[in-house]
Amino acid sequence: MKLAIDAMGGDNAPGEIVLGAMDAIKAIKELEIVLIGDNEKIKPYLSNETRISVLHTEEVITSEDEPVRAVRKKKNASLVLMAKEVKEGRCDACISAGNTGALMAAGLFGVGRISGVDRPALSPTLPTIDGKGFLLLDVGANVDAKAHHLLQYGIMGSIYTEKVRGIINPTVGLMNVGTEDGKGNDLTKKAFALLKDAPINFVGNVEARDLLAGAADVVVTDGFSGNIALKSIEGTAETMFHMLKETFMSSLKTKIAAGIVKSDLKGLQGKLDYSEYGGAGLFGLAAPVIKAHGSSNRRAIHNAIKQACHMVDYRVTETIKETISTVDIDKGEKE
Repeated sequence: MKLAIDAMGGDNAPGEIVLGAMDAIKAIKELEIVLIGDNEKIKPYLSNETRISVLHTEEVITSEDEPVRAVRKKKNASLVLMAKEVKEGRCDACISAGNTGALMAAGLFGVGRISGVDRPALSPTLPTIDGKGFLLLDVGANVDAKAHHLLQYGIMGSIYTEKVRGIINPTVGLMNVGTEDGKGNDLTKKAFALLKDAPINFVGNVEARDLLAGAADVVVTDGFSGNIALKSIEGTAETMFHMLKETFMSSLKTKIAAGIVKSDLKGLQGKLDYSEYGGAGLFGLAAPVIKAHGSSNRRAIHNAIKQACHMVDYRVTETIKETISTVDIDKGEKE
């Protein structure tokens, strides 16, 4: 198995990207990695070149670049060359912690879509109280979704959760303003009808307040609502830990209490750590494409690599393609 990794994408590139790649090589046998980026900046961190090669380029797409324009104009950017490695069959999957919009554009233009999938979905795995986690899709790849897009998300999410996360017959819920059948707007009502007849374990509507309680293993929504939900969860977690820190540092008594519960707090923070779940998959593309968090450290990169390897090993892309071909995705749009 061979993976292409954008070594120049993300806040901590290339250091943490290279370190994470070396960790993965040690842990995963028969894995090969191509690091794409500036050789002079990569080499100081690359102490082990076993099954790791560098594809040199000095061109980079930054967070300030307009995504589609950058992908079209910067032909030798590390992110663009990464997608090209997959498109031309030299690598099985790719990972980047760089510009999200550019990665989606490179995925669409470079890697290409699975036949039958209209729009890819950006899909992170988020924490739950029981530590099991759940897959949320879409969180921003397609803000103007139609009902049959949500149907495809449900199928793709169910396949990924079973094949990669090892959850047998995963539950699939539709994010809505209430749990009762018939709730929501025109989009969610049509999507509900389609998901109900799909070859998945659909459990109906779920509310946003129940997501972290484990309302479903897979939660489907449009990219606009999903992005708001994701950022609300991230912001709440950051605010909560900031408030806890302020409280524990407010007096001698609370500082002593903080010392007593320090390990427990670290355990709680670990449950909310994005690095435990790898990256967000761009489901619906012709090969696995993983968007790692922009502030990924070596551990997050290592987990994103494991995630990509599982997707390749368990033929997630091929299974999505086979399943999508058996579903009538036009039903909801014709009614």
